[in-house]
Amino acid sequence: MISHITLPYKHWKVYDPVQYGIFDENGMALSQRVNLPLDQQNLISGAPPLPNPEAIFPNMHWNKWLRDRGVAIMLDNTNEFAGAITSPRKGLGLKQGASNAGQYSLENDIDWERLAGLKGFETHIIGVGRYGIPASRMFGDNINPSSEIYGGGGNVFFHLVFFYGEETLFNGRLNIAAGRMSMLWDYSNSPIYCNFMNNAFCGNPKTSTDSYTRSSYPGTDWGIRVRGRPTNNIYIQVGAYFPDRGIYTTHENRTGFKFNGAEISGVQIPVEVGWEPQFGADRLQGHYKVGAAPDTSRHFLGVYNPPDARNNAKANMYTPDGFLVPGTGRLRHFGWGIWALADQMILRHHTRDTMEGGLIAFAGAYWNNPSTSMRGKLYEVGLVDTGFWPSRPLDTVGVAFSYTGSDRYTRRAQAFQMAHGMSPPNGTPFWNNVGDTASGPLMWGSYGNQRWGSTLEAMYRIHVTRGVTFAPDFQYYFHPGMQRRLKDAAMLGFKSHIQLF
Repeated sequence: MISHITLPYKHWKVYDPVQYGIFDENGMALSQRVNLPLDQQNLISGAPPLPNPEAIFPNMHWNKWLRDRGVAIMLDNTNEFAGAITSPRKGLGLKQGASNAGQYSLENDIDWERLAGLKGFETHIIGVGRYGIPASRMFGDNINPSSEIYGGGGNVFFHLVFFYGEETLFNGRLNIAAGRMSMLWDYSNSPIYCNFMNNAFCGNPKTSTDSYTRSSYPGTDWGIRVRGRPTNNIYIQVGAYFPDRGIYTTHENRTGFKFNGAEISGVQIPVEVGWEPQFGADRLQGHYKVGAAPDTSRHFLGVYNPPDARNNAKANMYTPDGFLVPGTGRLRHFGWGIWALADQMILRHHTRDTMEGGLIAFAGAYWNNPSTSMRGKLYEVGLVDTGFWPSRPLDTVGVAFSYTGSDRYTRRAQAFQMAHGMSPPNGTPFWNNVGDTASGPLMWGSYGNQRWGSTLEAMYRIHVTRGVTFAPDFQYYFHPGMQRRLKDAAMLGFKSHIQLF
């Protein structure tokens, strides 16, 4: 979405004007590059322009001095609040409540061509601090959190996210990036998604993050990604990433500065092909992409990152009467995810400050290997419109719907557990470890058999002033946590963003 509401890029040797309407956290501009056709970038030579979002303090002397020399420094805050306006099912230890989650982030991008004459070379560093939890946990949903901007930050003042370099060659036809990166920042992603705040949409469709092997912001792995553009409107990208089993655990990677490979469990090789056509006299922009991400890492069937599964130990789960829960303790060395995403502008608004604003429809589908992931599939559709109101050209309205389904192995294991007396009366913890054996309530901390669930979200983002947006938000959960045992839930809240500089 952000690429649709920015002013056109100039010659790469002249930094682009302020990108009006950018509303999401730092780093989003880096992921947009895959969604911008080559003929819109007017490439001649060198690296892409540095991110330049509108900010509260845009013209501080020190920052302008650095930017003139190819060094960009940005500081922002994203905050998300949501509260349930419906009561949960009684007798399960759940409650009706509200919660806040947020992130502050510091980004540094350097154009080394401008700074030191290294043609086409840039480096990117981003660090974050995160706080809070999503309120949807209170009424039993751990599948699509109501606030995406939580978790993975290590509960520290500064968690290193990105630390990588990229080289652009052949007038933008070839781009190579390597270092500490998030695989899902470049693959199966769209800047449209973070108009919303539910994790079913932003930052990636939640199903795509079901496996630890597919690193998701703010988690990163060592990796390399090569993107080529045989034509202006077609790209092909392939990468090699080395998944770290401890990527989302505080005891292994709390600060993000753990650079050794002690927990690397295999290799992931994602491939994505995209087509970015433009239709009609208004050049209505579309983005269509398909991809797959196979990996050779260790997976435990039906079990998500069991804490006692290091060093090839098994993670068996037994029922109280001594039967092994089907699928637990079984090791797999191959996983995969497949996706197909599309968005298309269907109406352009010719309004002041929003030269490329318009009504955009989007849809997506994601499928996981059912023997290694709990979320087997996700489907989503939505509409986003920017510039529809001439007197408020930077405001945005959107609505989105998602469907998430579990895999058959999860359903089978949970049915077996319930048949053997393991249906939990309340929200007790999943893991109770004894040696190499794990026992407890239903898998995934569920209150019943998990089959499918859906989320509906509607938002209106208000451009308050330069560098500040505020978006009232409504969410509705059908079968929270993919469980028919839980009552549907409705939530009200907001998402705000402040770009300081």
